Amino acid sequence: MTGLLVASGVTRYYGRRRVLDGVDLAVAAGDRLGILGASGAGKSTLLRLLLAVEAPDAGDIRFRDRRVRPARPGTLGWFRRAVQLVPQDPYGSLSPRMTVAEIIAEPLECLRVAGDHRERVAEMLSAVGLDPALAGRRPSALSGGQRQRVAVARALAPRPEVLVADEPVSALDATVRVQVLDLLREASARTGAALIMVSHDVAAVRRVCTAVAVLDRGRIAESGTVTDVLDRPATDATRDLLAAVPRLPVGSG
Repeated sequence: MTGLLVASGVTRYYGRRRVLDGVDLAVAAGDRLGILGASGAGKSTLLRLLLAVEAPDAGDIRFRDRRVRPARPGTLGWFRRAVQLVPQDPYGSLSPRMTVAEIIAEPLECLRVAGDHRERVAEMLSAVGLDPALAGRRPSALSGGQRQRVAVARALAPRPEVLVADEPVSALDATVRVQVLDLLREASARTGAALIMVSHDVAAVRRVCTAVAVLDRGRIAESGTVTDVLDRPATDATRDLLAAVPRLPVGSG
């Protein structure tokens, strides 16, 4: 397979249990790929492999055809800058002791990104639809939607080539979920960054993504364009997801 970030035949065991079994995935610049699956399908494990938090027991993760594996702290800076995470929980993912400006600037400092970090923070706040006046506040003073926008701003700050979003709206109410999903879609379109969104929510993937892979018991059950897979499901795994997952309210966009 070819692409910007590629998983080739990745398999992962926890003890004797095989959690992932020969998974192949690839995203190119500007792609928006949803990874759908029920609880226990292996989504979280696949996410950790794509982020090089864990190594596969078989197969490879490659970025720009360079093999990526967990390594000593500080040796994967090039990859950490290129691939950024938008976490699931806007309440638990942001340090309560840091200001919004410090949170957004932290990856710039840790990755030694050149330039005026204060200017970049202001730029990112504007890009995610937040008032730059919020820069001095702490997360406790923000709503859930504002916190997740800060998390998106933090991920975008180093100008990554790939955003990996882990159930990015599961902790938000329905109206705010739509706003954050649209923000992720627009950020990918504006910057050209690929987006991988891990989710169990069919409606969220349909709203944001152009392609989808359905993960079932550690294997890719089917993959293709969102229209092909979700409008004409070929497997029971996809049909079960379509039948079980609540849908977002219809909105513009």
